[in-house]
Amino acid sequence: MSFSVVEIRKDFPIFERTIRDGKRLVYLDSGATSQKPWVVINAESDFYSKHNAAVHRGAHQLAEEATDAYEGAREIVAKFIGGQESEIVFTKSATESINLVAYAIGNAEPGNRFALTASDSIVVTEMEHHANLIPWQQLAARTGAQLKWFNVTQDCRLDLSNIDQVITANTKVVAVTHQSNVLGTINPLDAIVKRAHEVGAVVVLDACQSVPHMSVDVVALGVDFLAFSGHKAVGPTGVGVLWGKAELLDELPPFLTGGSMIENVTMTTATWAPVPQKFEAGVPNMAQAVGLGAACKYLSDLGMDAVREHEIAITGYALDKMSAIEGIRIVGPLENVSRGAVVSFTLADIHPHDIGQYVDSQGVAVRTGHHCAWPLARAMNVPATTRASFYLYNDERDVDALVEALLGAQKYFGRF
Repeated sequence: MSFSVVEIRKDFPIFERTIRDGKRLVYLDSGATSQKPWVVINAESDFYSKHNAAVHRGAHQLAEEATDAYEGAREIVAKFIGGQESEIVFTKSATESINLVAYAIGNAEPGNRFALTASDSIVVTEMEHHANLIPWQQLAARTGAQLKWFNVTQDCRLDLSNIDQVITANTKVVAVTHQSNVLGTINPLDAIVKRAHEVGAVVVLDACQSVPHMSVDVVALGVDFLAFSGHKAVGPTGVGVLWGKAELLDELPPFLTGGSMIENVTMTTATWAPVPQKFEAGVPNMAQAVGLGAACKYLSDLGMDAVREHEIAITGYALDKMSAIEGIRIVGPLENVSRGAVVSFTLADIHPHDIGQYVDSQGVAVRTGHHCAWPLARAMNVPATTRASFYLYNDERDVDALVEALLGAQKYFGRF
């Protein structure tokens, strides 16, 4: 299966505009947030203009329609990642999804399988986005558990040579990114999941950089929890997803309490609604969830294998073209194997922020900085990098525009 980037770009209204004195928009920052197709924009607009009401609450027609649309989105998302509807929790972001799991574990009382003590450990990796690092740092600080991690090798892969020493009988949680938002590295989950389950630990997967870019099946992956965000998957901002195995979600205590997540309430006690409502306190992000359903359907109709195939091709093209630039250092795997469509780099001694501003003047939008991964930047011995991240609406012409802009930056700053 394949598709035409030229045709796909017609689905995204933002590409009809120009920037910087009439230049064509070359958007290479989808790792931060993706652009939105008309079907997503229209789905949100349609909800607000025709069906807006609080879900799960009213007995009137609008409430029924809103609930049907919201739960219909849950069904679409579940199918998109190979889970069950009852295992899909809507949140406001992937960051909230990960915090939900971390705080819920922290709320577990003695005797609960998730309860942590000072004799337990939590395992992360050196390449984690702060969203999948800081919640576990904080949980370790609150419970006294030890925080351990896998290091990153100089060829930008996880060092699993000491996996049996990092993941031990005392490990309760292993939290890992599926694909690094900086390096593009796709991590070998099989070995990590196998070892974690051998010792009875649960695996929490940050799938923000994988779910939008490749076919993801939660059952096949074997993980216990998975988080991703809507806005990186051509969906709306303000909506995220937590998937968890049903039996584990049942055992987790709630994260937020209040309306919608209760079964029965007295003045002194409360019992919780079944999963997933147990974790969806308050009026949810209804229109955003509906928009996310439209986004997942859009991606499914394209075919996630086709998306992945396209990204492999454009990443290979980018690596070849960019590697030929004098003075460039690509911070990530140099071979186009087990890596995603993210290319981070430095260029001579030009600060990445200066590069970002110059290429922006040429109509090319990239990301600069530490990309919410300070420990990784230190491990790679770089203060910051410039990051180009490609998606289904990018093609070789966009790579060429980036390369031309980088060569221009060299001249502008007097390098080479």
